[in-house]
Amino acid sequence: MVYGQVFHQHSSDGCFINVNVGGFKQRMEHTVLKRFPQTRLGRLLCCSSKEAILELCDDFSPSEMEYYFDRNPRFFCYVLNFYLTGKIHLADGLCVVSFVQEIEYWGIKERHLDFCCSNKFHELMELAGDTRWDQRSDELQLHSSESSMEELSALEETTEMFEGSWCADVRRYIWIRLENPGYSTSAKVMAVASLSAVIVSIVAMCVHSMPDFHQVDVNEKEIENPVLTFFENLCVLFFSAELVLRLVVAPSARKFLCSPLNIIDLMSIMPFYVTVACDIMDGGESTDLENVGKVVQILRLMRVLRILKLARHSAGLRSLGATLQHSSREVGMLVLFLSVGISMFSALIYFVEKESQESELQTIPIGWWWATISMTTVGYGDTFPVTFAGKLIGTLCIICGLLIVALPITNIFNKFAKFYQKQTRIDLRRNNN
Repeated sequence: MVYGQVFHQHSSDGCFINVNVGGFKQRMEHTVLKRFPQTRLGRLLCCSSKEAILELCDDFSPSEMEYYFDRNPRFFCYVLNFYLTGKIHLADGLCVVSFVQEIEYWGIKERHLDFCCSNKFHELMELAGDTRWDQRSDELQLHSSESSMEELSALEETTEMFEGSWCADVRRYIWIRLENPGYSTSAKVMAVASLSAVIVSIVAMCVHSMPDFHQVDVNEKEIENPVLTFFENLCVLFFSAELVLRLVVAPSARKFLCSPLNIIDLMSIMPFYVTVACDIMDGGESTDLENVGKVVQILRLMRVLRILKLARHSAGLRSLGATLQHSSREVGMLVLFLSVGISMFSALIYFVEKESQESELQTIPIGWWWATISMTTVGYGDTFPVTFAGKLIGTLCIICGLLIVALPITNIFNKFAKFYQKQTRIDLRRNNN
């Protein structure tokens, strides 16, 4: 390869600049540099002060009009060839990442790559991108390990907060067994009892909705099943006692009440007590409380929040919560993509189906519902297109829905896998300590 190190020497000295790159000296003609005014050397010709010159080079000698660059002298030969031919070639033995850094420094664009090197360059860039992705994954795993150690250290610091407080030894004894199920046999028994109460409460709530277990009084008014009510009250009393006990023995009441899991525990038992209070107030048949019955029904429905109490005993549910918390960007993208697709396909299906008397897609809001269940691949079948054009649009809607839903799912799944590994690692180390 000819690197163009010999230039025309017939011009006057004022038409040349002297370049020193890592000890490699070269005299370059102004007309050659002006062919590429956006490059670093081309911009030197437009500098009107020494300060402007020093922003583009490492040093400058006014007496000799020599510009110094602390860069790779071997690669500069390829830069010289670029100024003569207008094309840049891959440097032999130079990493593709370093090559990109060098051409960015000299102000050379990737579009100036010669055809013979273009394909190889993109292949090397893809390989380097895959390598960086693997390195970032390893760094993320290392960061997760460090975060796990930090959480374990925070747990140890929490236990040290008992020092100097009232009944420190007793509170620490109970607290550790409530927070760490793998600490001892008694801790495992407490965890099993808490988990059993959650399961019994959920089962009782499900059974309560079955008509076979409904009971009525002599006035044909529906009343609560006494057996289910007994188990319901027993579970709520257990949850209340557990929450109060944890609050009493907690090293910091403020941190305890701000914990997401403890907030869930509080919200799971509050509807019961509010419902009891509403029933007592409703017993007076006050005309101001005519809507209390509806409030009671809503509060009873909120008992479903007890299912979230399983998160205290499930690393998977805790990982799911952390994933949703840290995947707001991906979830937002998913909602945005679906919203755009639903709006577009609902309008299309309306315009092709509105003339058909057999079709139910006679308005765009109905088209929203159809597009939503189609793009999410649910397909209830309650509304569907009947025309040929509508079926074609329905096919495109389903295919686009599959692609749109699949795009951010990979990132969300990878985050879930990382958080799950982190959580299981924390639980394992906690149980071993």
